[in-house]
Parts: sequence; structure tokens; C-alpha cells
Amino acid sequence: MNRRLATVCLFAPLLCLAASADDWTRFRGPAGSGVSADSKIPLTWSSAANLDWKTALPGPGASSPIIVGDRVLVTCYSGYGLDRNDPGQLENLVRHLVCIQLSTGKKLWQKDVKVVLPEDPFTGIGVTAHGYASHTPVTDGKNVYAFFGKSGVHAFSLAGKKLWEINVGKESDPAKWGSSSSPIIYKNTVIVTASAESQSIVGIDRETGQELWRQEAKGLDGMWGTPALVQVNESRTDLVMCVAREIWGLNPDNGDLRWFAKATNAAQSYASVVLDGSRAFAVTGRGGGSVAIDVGGQGDVTESNTIWEGSETASFASPVLHKSRIYVVASKILKVIDASNGKVIKQFRLKGSRSGGRMQAADYPSPVVAGDHLYYLDGSGQMYVFDIRDQPKQVAMNRITMDSETFWGTPAIKDGKLLMRSSKFLYCVKDKGQKAETSPELLSKADNRPATPPAGGGRGGNRFDPAAMFNGMDPNRDGKVTFDELEGNRMADRLKTLDKDGDQAISRNEFTSGISSLFGRPGGSRSGGSRSGGSRSRGGNDGQGGGKRPDRPQRPQLEKTDQ
Repeated sequence: MNRRLATVCLFAPLLCLAASADDWTRFRGPAGSGVSADSKIPLTWSSAANLDWKTALPGPGASSPIIVGDRVLVTCYSGYGLDRNDPGQLENLVRHLVCIQLSTGKKLWQKDVKVVLPEDPFTGIGVTAHGYASHTPVTDGKNVYAFFGKSGVHAFSLAGKKLWEINVGKESDPAKWGSSSSPIIYKNTVIVTASAESQSIVGIDRETGQELWRQEAKGLDGMWGTPALVQVNESRTDLVMCVAREIWGLNPDNGDLRWFAKATNAAQSYASVVLDGSRAFAVTGRGGGSVAIDVGGQGDVTESNTIWEGSETASFASPVLHKSRIYVVASKILKVIDASNGKVIKQFRLKGSRSGGRMQAADYPSPVVAGDHLYYLDGSGQMYVFDIRDQPKQVAMNRITMDSETFWGTPAIKDGKLLMRSSKFLYCVKDKGQKAETSPELLSKADNRPATPPAGGGRGGNRFDPAAMFNGMDPNRDGKVTFDELEGNRMADRLKTLDKDGDQAISRNEFTSGISSLFGRPGGSRSGGSRSGGSRSRGGNDGQGGGKRPDRPQRPQLEKTDQ
């Protein structure tokens, strides 16, 4: 058992409360690790083999399913924002919390939450990329807590009884991208990162729904990852999160900032940190890099606690750590990083991938580990399976459906079952002794040549490169991107508008001359290729369409010590 798993097991009563040890109670499962000891997950499946059940959902969502006992819980939305060309009326937006029986796939109950206005409209390249149900719910084994952005935090019993709701803010982030950080539980507190809604981290009493504490900081702009709880010693737990250009460690009892460290040059933080005991690893996106930090200390611990810094970058998917190796997936590349020094051990092009590029939806789901295998689901529903024992190798590529569905959420695992949510269904696969054939040419020897990085990737590389983006979406290099090649791409509907001659394909000229129009955003122009809209203003709101925010400190207030 490695150091991280030993820590999780030792303090499981503190972090997991009443939930069973094999439940998948939050985003990325036990302690947010993305790792399960379950070795019974099948390696291959299809719509005709090893599919246990599939259940229709009331709408899409970028959240992930969670599992407690025999219940699966997942969030969705409907009524608005389902069609880019005809989004409908914003006041008709409804969020849903759905409970499904794990053993049978039967829907047990559904709770609907009407929108609270104002809400960010379904325009631009922000909310349209992930919709209105992007936060994964969390459970303590007794109740379930769902965060619906400006429509608040809602608590239900596992039988579906409404318990309470609370508003945590109705602001918009500068670019109106919305938020996606999922709630977590510490002791009697539900901790919610309302970065877009109020530039705040909020602690809520899980029994009453009363706000216990709140810390506000403009440094939360550009943060979409989910925080992690790290047991430093028997008397101290830190709440750790990667934000723009820094990593923070807070006191989860009151939200006070205990320490911070300068980390990477990324102006946005999409992914969550991963842990090995009391060491945290972050892999950031464009213009950033990777870093290892020892959790603990007080104040600025950049010099004292930074173990290594690397140049490896990710996209939206959070990495996963298994047996001292960090696995990062971005732009159809899986990289294996040595956790002791940040060096790349090996890298693979995903065999069987249909398209790629910075705009591809494939980077949203995060990889998970079950036993000695890594499972990575891309946005079109293709699941890549790797044997990650001594010499990692791809052993399968599966597709649960050939229909046009988008897979945004990270899979969940329990009792030999793997759950995948799409924009239409929740799928459950298990080993039924059935064969699902994988084409041999998809599993040819992995290509370990240096991979082409995504446009603007690498430390300090914030430059938007239309040519590299086009090449990423044109896998056969024929000089055009067909509508079939756009399948699974979150921006497919927008990109199709670049086809000016009506031939169901986008030529290189059509792409380069029109792509800038897709990056327009309310109230300002795109600057420097940054998702948050260019340079950050430390003196207040940067005026990118989100409205004037109150003047808040850059970081949460520092915890007072006796020293």
C-alpha cells in the first residue's frame, strides 16, 4: 500500500464519515484520488457485450456520477441551453438530481431545481462548453449535497427528501465561463468553492444548511478544480487547491489561509491536485507546468516546500497517481510522470482516437485507476484501457455506443461496475464473461516519438495558434475538417458555422479566417490566449463582462498564529 492510500485508510472516518470504504462518494471517488482497488472491472465492452444496463437521463451535464450503497446520484439540466442555434428561454432552465439503483439501473427518484435568475446565458465559448450541471455532488452516506452555481447548494436525504438550500452568490466570473469545482465534506461541513458566484470558499453546516464561514479572494478567478483534504498530522488537516499561479493550503475549520506557494505560470487552473500522503501534485494548462509541494507550514512556503517543478502541462482532465507515477492525459497523449522528480517516463498516443486538438471534448473526463488498469474516457465515448504494471501499455479501446452522445463526466467505480454518463444516458458495464472485440490495428505498438504539444502549450506559451489547432482536428492531414471528424467536439456546432461553401467540411482557409470570431466574449476582446481573458488585475475586476465585483483581497485572510 502506498503512502497516499495508507493515509486515506488511516483517517477514513474523518474524511468519509458514514460512507462505506468502497463507495465513490465525491468527484473522483475516495479522497478525490480517482483510484479504486477494484480489480473486477472488464477490459473490453460494447453496446452488445458486458453492458449491464443503461438508463435515460433527463438532460446533459458535465458532472460525474457518485455511488453510495446501491444508489447512484448524478446531476443534469434541461429546458434551456440544449441547442446552440435555439437555446430557448433562460427562465425555463431546470437542474435535476437523479438517483438510480446501482444493481438494476432503475430510476428511484428525481428532484428538480428551477433556475434562480440572473444566470449566465448560453452564448460565447464558456457555458456552451459544459452547460449548467458541471459540479459533481457529494454524499456523507446519509444525505447528498448538490451545487448548482447561482441557483445555490441543495441538500437531500438519500430517499429524496429536500432538507435545505442556501445561496452562495449570484455574480459572474469575468469571462462568464461559470464554475465547476465540486463540493467536498470535512467533519460536519460541506465546503463549496463558489469561484464564479462570489470569489469565495464557503463552509456550510451539513445538517442545517447554515453558513459557518466564508473566505473571499479574487485569486479564485480562473479556478475550476476541486479542492483536496490533506492530513498533515493527527491534529491538522489542510484544504489544498491549485489556483491561478499558486497553490493554497487553508484551515477547513474556518477557511483561513495557512500557507501558499507560487506554482506554475498558468493563469487558469482547470484540474484538481492529486496526493501522495502529505505531498500534493498539480499539473496546469497552457502557460503553466507541473509542481510537487509538501503540504504544511505557515505563510509563503514556496522555497521551503517546493520539491520539484516541471514543464509538463495538462488540459481539463485531472491527473491520477498510482504507485509513484502520475498519469496525465491531454490532446490524445497519455504521459507517465515520475512523482519523485517530475520527469516523463513514457508517453503514448491513444490508439484508436478519431480526432484531437485543443478544442476537443476529449480532455474533460479524468482518468481513473481500477486495480492495475487505467481507464480514460474521451468526449465521444471512447474508453482507452491501459495495463499500468511495470511497463504500461494500451490493451483495449472500447465504445459503448455509436450514437451521437457527449461524455463529459469522469467514470465511477464500485462492486466490479464502471459507470459512464453521457449527455443522454447513464451506462453501467461489468464483467459478464462476454467478448468485445477490439480491432488489432488500434492496439499496435505505442508510438513513443515526441508528441506535438497542444497549441500554446508549455511554460510561458500563451500564444493562440490557429494552424496547430486546425492540424489537431485534421488527423488524416487532408487539409479539411469534415463534420464527421468533429464528432465529440464540444465546439462542433460553432465550428460548423465556419463552413462557408456548404460542403460539410471546413477548409484550412475557412478555419484560419473565421476562428477568431468564435472567441468573442461579452464586454472585451481575447488577450494573450488566456481563458480568463488576458492579464489579471490585482486591483479589482478586470472588466471582462462579469460586472463590477466588490474589491476583495488576492488571497483569503491569513490564519493568525501564536508566533
